[in-house]
Amino acid sequence: MTIILVEKEKKSLVSTEKIIRSLEMDAEILCFDSSPKALAIARKKPIDIAFLDVRLKEMDGLILGRYLKALNPKINLIYLTDERSDAFDAMEIRASGCILMPTKKGEIQRELSELRNALDKKGDHTVFAHTFGNFELFVDGKPVEFKYSKTKEILALLINNRGAQTTNGEIIASLWEDDDSKTSYLSNLRQDLQNTLTDLGISHIITKMRGSMGIVKEAIECDMYDWLEKKKKSRYQYLGEYMNQYSWAEYIHAELDEISYGLDDE
Repeated sequence: MTIILVEKEKKSLVSTEKIIRSLEMDAEILCFDSSPKALAIARKKPIDIAFLDVRLKEMDGLILGRYLKALNPKINLIYLTDERSDAFDAMEIRASGCILMPTKKGEIQRELSELRNALDKKGDHTVFAHTFGNFELFVDGKPVEFKYSKTKEILALLINNRGAQTTNGEIIASLWEDDDSKTSYLSNLRQDLQNTLTDLGISHIITKMRGSMGIVKEAIECDMYDWLEKKKKSRYQYLGEYMNQYSWAEYIHAELDEISYGLDDE
């Protein structure tokens, strides 16, 4: 579980962090005094719970919360404020809770025990992306059955792009050769992908932004990722086949061939 804490006052930040760490000793807790810094991290990794000071500089906590929800609709937002009137604004964006400052251990413990959205049990599942040959996704050793073949292809494309945010336009260009009439269809497929991963308990493996998506590389095991990192020491070996069922994979296929030839010359 990953928790972020964003408060503008250093003293309060340290105090609140200490309380959260005492309650969630196994969690990864990241602390910031700046909204942009917190948002930058949230774009790179999934956040389960966010404690946000409403009165932040640069970007207030309510606006930051909307951005965080765009990245992860299931995030639990808990607002920290010294004004009771802020609670109404927090509830409008479906926050999990609101705490009056200065923060107290009992109140934080209560909010953590009554989260609006259930936490994904990320440690309960192993996720493996098989790309050398035909693409398949395995969860706990079993291949995933996708309702639509294009949903599976979108996930393959995200994995192919190795964590980079992939825009709707780029997805359309790859899957339908720039056919703009597919925009509405893509929206339905994006939702289908989200629903499929949520049902499997692995929604954390992708990040979503307005108009783009990306795979969280650290959340999955992938033969290509491992081979690119470890080369000859990898447990997986590239034998000249890569995502055979997708024509757009030919570009990366050529890149992998070139790397493989270089290894043969060593």
